[in-house]
Amino acid sequence: MEALVTLPVETALNGATGVAAVRSNSAIGLGMVFVEFDYGTDIFTARQIVAEKLQTVSGQLPTGITPVLGPISSVMGQIMLVGLSGGQQTNAADLRTLANYTVRQRLLSIPGVAQVIPIGGDNLQYQVLLDMPRLNATGLTVTQVEEALRRSNLNTTGNFFDRNGSEVLIRNLGRLRSVADIENIIVGYRQGSPISVKQVATVAFGARFKRGDGSVNGKPAVILSIEKQPGTATVGLTQAVEKALVELKPSLPKDVQVNTRLFKQADFIESSITNVEEALRDGAILVVIVLFAFLLNVRTTFISLVAIPLSLLVTALVFRVAGISINTMTLGGLAIAIGELVDDAIVDVENVFRRLRENQYLPQPKPALQVIYAASSEVRNSIVYATIIVVLVFLPLFALEGMEGRIFAPLGIAYITSIVASLFVSLTITPVLCYYLLPKMKQIRAAEQEGGLVRWLKRKDTGLLGWGLAHPKMVLTVTGLLFALAASLVPFFGTEFLPPFNEGSLTVNFSAPAGTSLTESNKLGTLGEEQILQLPEVAYTARRTGRAELDEHAESVNNSEIEVAFKTEQELEREGKKMRSREEILADLRQRLGLITGVNVNIGQPISHRLDHLLSGVRAQVAIKIFGNDLLELRRYANEIRTAAGAVPGVVDLQVEKQVQIPQLLVRPRDAALRAYGLERGQVVATLETLFQGDVVSQMLDGQKRFDLIVKLPEAQRNDIATIAQTRIETPSGALIPVSQVADVSYEPGPNTVNHENTQRRITVSMNVAGRDLGSTVKEVQARINQQVKLPAGYYLTYGGQFESQQSASQKILWLSLFSLAGIFLVLYSHFKSGLMVGQIMLNIPLALIGSVVAVLLTGGTFSIASLVGFITLTGIASRNGIMMISHYIHLVEHEGEKFSKEMIIRGSLERLVPVLMTALVAALALVPLTLAKDAPGKEILYPVATVILGGLLSSTFLDIVVTPVVFWLFGEKALAQYLRGHHEVSLDAHPQELDAQPLTPPADQNPVQPAV
Repeated sequence: MEALVTLPVETALNGATGVAAVRSNSAIGLGMVFVEFDYGTDIFTARQIVAEKLQTVSGQLPTGITPVLGPISSVMGQIMLVGLSGGQQTNAADLRTLANYTVRQRLLSIPGVAQVIPIGGDNLQYQVLLDMPRLNATGLTVTQVEEALRRSNLNTTGNFFDRNGSEVLIRNLGRLRSVADIENIIVGYRQGSPISVKQVATVAFGARFKRGDGSVNGKPAVILSIEKQPGTATVGLTQAVEKALVELKPSLPKDVQVNTRLFKQADFIESSITNVEEALRDGAILVVIVLFAFLLNVRTTFISLVAIPLSLLVTALVFRVAGISINTMTLGGLAIAIGELVDDAIVDVENVFRRLRENQYLPQPKPALQVIYAASSEVRNSIVYATIIVVLVFLPLFALEGMEGRIFAPLGIAYITSIVASLFVSLTITPVLCYYLLPKMKQIRAAEQEGGLVRWLKRKDTGLLGWGLAHPKMVLTVTGLLFALAASLVPFFGTEFLPPFNEGSLTVNFSAPAGTSLTESNKLGTLGEEQILQLPEVAYTARRTGRAELDEHAESVNNSEIEVAFKTEQELEREGKKMRSREEILADLRQRLGLITGVNVNIGQPISHRLDHLLSGVRAQVAIKIFGNDLLELRRYANEIRTAAGAVPGVVDLQVEKQVQIPQLLVRPRDAALRAYGLERGQVVATLETLFQGDVVSQMLDGQKRFDLIVKLPEAQRNDIATIAQTRIETPSGALIPVSQVADVSYEPGPNTVNHENTQRRITVSMNVAGRDLGSTVKEVQARINQQVKLPAGYYLTYGGQFESQQSASQKILWLSLFSLAGIFLVLYSHFKSGLMVGQIMLNIPLALIGSVVAVLLTGGTFSIASLVGFITLTGIASRNGIMMISHYIHLVEHEGEKFSKEMIIRGSLERLVPVLMTALVAALALVPLTLAKDAPGKEILYPVATVILGGLLSSTFLDIVVTPVVFWLFGEKALAQYLRGHHEVSLDAHPQELDAQPLTPPADQNPVQPAV
C-alpha cells in the first residue's frame, strides 16, 4: 500500500499550488492521504487541484485502485455526535440498519450537513459461505460461483409497446430478494444434474467483519458523527439536526433511545457567546457609572454614552455588508473596545462643557455655537491622531497566519471598526448634541463649577504635581527603576500558544498495544468508560473504537476515542453536589485511568484536540516528529526520545505513535511449485483473497436499503494457520491441492501502519503539558533530547503543534510591532514636527508595560499569543493620554497666551485631569467583567488580553499624571520651540482662538449664553 498507492499519490500532490503539507497513513488494505492547503484557499479550487493531480497518477496505480476525494468538510467540521441505543426488542443489527437507512438519510437531507458517519452495531450483508470440500467434489470453482451470483442478480428492460393507446414498459425482474433465492441459484451442472448454491455453500444474512465499534455509557450503541460543510453556521445547523431527530423519534422503535448530548460544538459556542455578551453588558454599565461619577450631569453623560449604541450599530452594519458573523471573538473585540467607544466623545463633551462655563464669565459671552465649534476643534486633532494610532497598532494582527490569525483577526476587525465608528460619532453627532442640550443647562450658570470628586482629585493632583516638578530627577529615577524591574521579569515568564479552553467536555484517547483485537479493545474501552463514569460530574460517555467504514482516518482497532459529556450545574445541584475545577477533574480522571495497565491515555478536549490535529496532524499539544527511512530505527529513536522527555516535570500523556511490528500471517507462492501445477501467481492470490477476505459480487435491495452480497469462507476456516494452509485450490487440470503445496504459510512480524509527511517516513512522539507552562517545558524537553539522543545522518526531528505555532506567531508579532511603533512615530511626527515631542508622548508605552507585566505576574506568569494581542492593544490606548496632555500644553502656549512655566504645566495638567482619568478608567473598568471567571467558556481566550490592558492602563494613567508633566518640564521647552517653528498659523482676529487649526467662520448664533448674575 505504501509503495504502490500512497507514495505515488502524495508525491504528485507534494508541491502542488497552494499545498502547505501532505501527510499519509498506509495501513493494511487502506491508504489515506491528507493534503493541507494554505489558509484562505478556496475549497473548490483546492479540490480541483487535487483532482487534476490524481489524474496524472491514475496510470501508476494498481488495477482496481481509484483514489476518491473525501467530502467537503474538515477536522473542525465535526459538530455533533448522536448516540442510538437499543433495548431488548432492537438488536445490534437492527440498530445499525436503522442508523444507516433512516436516521443517516434524514440527516443528510439537511442543508449544511456534509457527512454522517455511523460506527457500532452490526452492518448486515448477504453472505455465501463456501464449503470447499463440497464445492471441490462437484468439480466447480470459486470463480464459477461468483459469476453465477453476478449473472443471477439483474433487472433488464424490454422496451415499450402500445396497449389500447397507452404505453406499457416491459421490465424483466431477475434481482434476488431473499436467502432462498440465493440458495436456489444454479452454479453449474455435473453429469447433467444442476448444482445449486445451497449444495456448495451456506447462505446467511449476517454481520460483516467489523473494524470499529461504538458504545454509550459502556453499553453497545451506534454513534453517528455529523460533519458540516464549510461556512455553515454551527449553532443553526445543530438546531436543525436536533429538530429533525425530534420529528424522526415517533417513527423509531419505542425501545430506541436517541442521545444528542454526547458532544455538541454548539454548546461551547452558545455558552461562550452568552458569557461574552454578559461581559459586554456589565462593561457598559461600569462605563455609565464612571461617567456619571465624574460629570454628575445627566445630559453630558447621555451625550457621551450615545457613542456606544451608535458605534455598535455602525459596526453591525459593516459586519452585515462584509458578511462577517457575530461570534465569540467579534464580541470579544467589542467587549475590549466598549470603554474606548466613549473616549473621543468624553474628551469632546468635557471640553465643550468647560468652555461653555468659562464663556459665561466673559464680559461679552460669545455665541454658544461658536464656543462649541471652537471647543470641538480644540481637541479634534488630538482625538483623530489618537484613533489613527489605535488602528495602526492593530495592523500586525492581520498579518498573523494559521490558526492564530483566524482566531484574532475577527477581534481586530470588530475592535477597529467600532473605534473608527466612535471617532465618526464624536466628530459629527457629539457636537450637535452638545449644541442642543448643553448651552441652557442650569449647571452652566451654577456657581459651583465642578463636583466634589473632581475638586478632590484636582487638589491631590496639584500637590502631587508641585512635588513632582520640584523633584524631577527622583520621579524619573523611580519610574526608570520600575520599568527596568518590569522588563527584567519578562524573560522569566512562561509561554504558551493559547490559553486552555473550557469546553465543558473531554476527549480521552485510549491506545492499546498495536495488534490488539477489536474484541479486546472493546473490553479495555468499556473498562475506561466505567472508570470515567465514576466521576460525579460525568453525565455520558461515547466511545468509538477502531474505524468506521466511512471514516476519513485510518484508525486501527487498538485505538479508542471516548467523548465525555459533563452534567450541568443544575443537575449537580439536584444531586447535592458542586462542579469541581477543571484541574481537579483532570487529576482525578488521570489517577483513575492510570489503574488500567497496558494502554496509553491522552486526555484533552474535543475542539482543542481537533485544533492540535490541524496544527501538527497529531491530537496533542506537542508533536515531536522523527524522520528517516528504516521503521525499526525510527521506532528505536522514538523510544529514546520518549524516555528523555518522560523525565521532564509537567509532561503528561506521553506516547509514541503505534507504528510497530504486529503478527502477520503471510502466504508466499513458490515459483517452482506454481510451474509444476500450471498455476498463475495472480490467479492464486486472487482466489485466496476471495476465500479469506471475501469478494462483493453484487448488492441486494430491500426497498431503499442496500446490502452487499459477498462470497467467502466461513470464519472457522480462516482463523488459524493450519486451516489456512489446508485450504484447497483448483489446478488447471481439475485437481484440488492445499495451499501449502504451492505456497509458504507462516507467521512473520510486519508494520501495522506507515506514516509519511511530505513523502518522508516519520514517527511521532506526542505529549501534553499540565501544571506548567508550555514554552519552558518544551525547552527543557529539547535540552534533554539534545543531550541524550544522537540521530545518525539521514535522520532528523522537528517540533510541531502548539509550541511551534506559539514561537512562529510570537516572533512575527514582535517584528511587526516594531514597524507599528515606527508608524506611530511617523504619524505623530507628521503633526508635531518634533522628535522630542513625539518621544515624550510615546513615553506612555513603557509606563504601560510596568502595569501589564505586573498583571501577567499576578495571573500566573505565563505569556500567550492572547497576552501579546493585549500588549498591541495597550500600545495604542496608552498613547492617547500622552497626546491629550501634551496637545493641551501646546494649546495653552499657542492660543491662550501662556508662557512655558511650571504654572502653565500645572494648569494644563489639571484641565486635562478629568478627561484623562475618565477615558482611562472607562477603558479599564469596562474590561473588569472579562477578568472575572477566567475559566468561563468564551472568556478564557479574552482573559489574558483584558488583564494585560487593565494592568497597563492603570500604571500608565497614574504614572502619566506626574511623569508626563515632569518630562515636559525638563524637555518640553525645546520640543515646544521645534513645534512652533513647524506650525505657522494665522489667527482669525486679534484675539487668541481655542483652535488647533484655522477653522471656517461658523454661522451666527442668535442665542448666546447669558452671563451669570
